[in-house]
Parts: sequence; C-alpha cells; structure tokens
Amino acid sequence: MLSPLGVLCAAATVAVSLYAPLTQAAELHVMNSGGFTAAYKVLLPKYEAESGDHVDTAWGPSMGKAPEAIPNRLARGEAADAVIMVGYALDDLIKQGKVRPDSRVDLADSRIGVVVKAGTPVPDVSTPEALKAALLQAESVAYSDSASGVYVERELFKRLGIEQEMKGKSVMIQKTPVAEKVAAGDFALGLQQVSELLPVRGAAFAGKIPESLQSVTRFAAGVPVNAVHPEEAKRMLQYMAAPSAAGDVASTGLDPLLH
Repeated sequence: MLSPLGVLCAAATVAVSLYAPLTQAAELHVMNSGGFTAAYKVLLPKYEAESGDHVDTAWGPSMGKAPEAIPNRLARGEAADAVIMVGYALDDLIKQGKVRPDSRVDLADSRIGVVVKAGTPVPDVSTPEALKAALLQAESVAYSDSASGVYVERELFKRLGIEQEMKGKSVMIQKTPVAEKVAAGDFALGLQQVSELLPVRGAAFAGKIPESLQSVTRFAAGVPVNAVHPEEAKRMLQYMAAPSAAGDVASTGLDPLLH
C-alpha cells in the first residue's frame, strides 16, 4: 500500500503524463509563396521562440504550371498544416475543398514595383507616362508567373497602349524571382510585387508603379483539410496577422492590414 507521499507522487506522474501531449511542441509544415516570404522570414523565428513549435517550410508560387506551385503540391498529396499565398488562389483551394473555409486569415496587401540592374540608370516610373516610356525604352522586360505577372501581361500593357510593342521583348518568369534575373543581367527591367524585389542584391528598386495602374494583391493563409496540426497552424497564422506584426510586415515592402 502506498504511503501518502507515494500517492501524491503517483498522482503527479499521472497529471504530467496527461498534460504532456497538450504542451508538446508541434512540428508544423507550411507552404509559402513568394510575396509574403520576406515578412514570413522575419516573423517566423519570433513565433517559434514564443510558441516552442518548429516550422518546416516548402516554397512555391501561388499558381502556375511549376511543380513547386502550392496548388500542384497539394494535388500531389504533399502534406501541409498551413498555406500562405495570394488570396484569390487560396479562395480557389477553398472552393475545391482543399482548405478549410473557416481557417482563412488575411495577412497583408502587396503592390507592384519595378527594378533594374544595380549600376544602370534608374528610370522614373512615378507616372503612367514615365512608366510607359521606361517599358518602351527597356531592351527586355521580365515579370512573374504569379498574380502580379498575370496582371502585367493581361492588363497593364494593354492599359498603357503598348501591348503589341511588349510582345517581342517581355517574358513571364517561372519560379525564379524576377529581380534575380534582372540582377544577373538577363533582363533590363523587371516587374513584380515590391516585397519580392527589395530583398534581392544586385537589383536597384525604381519604385512602385503609379497607383492609378496598380493591382493590389491580398496575401492570405489557411489550413488544409488534411492538416495534422490545425489548431497550432491557426495560432501561427493569427500571430502573423496580428497588429503586433504590422511593423515587421511593413518593413518588407508589404502594406499591413488594419484588423
């Protein structure tokens, strides 16, 4: 028969064993697209330090034909606890039944900017007329295969009245950040979301395209229906969407949301 002290020890052991699974750190798997990457890399270490969770990240665009694209990863059955991507692409996954509707969290807005190779003249892109001139004068132009590039190809050139002129010298780039191609000298001018342009060394930022021509991309996140750690993933996404994260988000070229 156990002594009173033994009973207390046994009870404590049972209590610890019951509580341990609730406090055990989670191993989260996240799929993240390019536009939110810089902010994600700033916020993630802080979240891991506060939560004790560890996050493994797979990178890929929000859409497109590349095997790394998030919809294509999910279609192959790759596991994820959270996906961070362009908002309307996330909505498509929700409609397809691949992401939980009640898990959707808006994170930030992103605007399109322009870069040229560092050391070359930086064009004025502050007005529609100036942007049009810069595009026409550039020997070659690159844009991404994600939301910003789709807008550039289908709408921006048309709105500027230079659709035919751009056909022979503009290229949609898959997977690789546009600024990297410009920094390498493969293209004279590049357009992509500002948050994806700023981190690249060797590329000079010319500025955002005029607001009258902007296409604002909303980045959002959600939890796939087959997530292993859905609650932990929701907490991580809420952390990144919180007002306390706004300063870090803004520092990367994104526009924080007022929740």
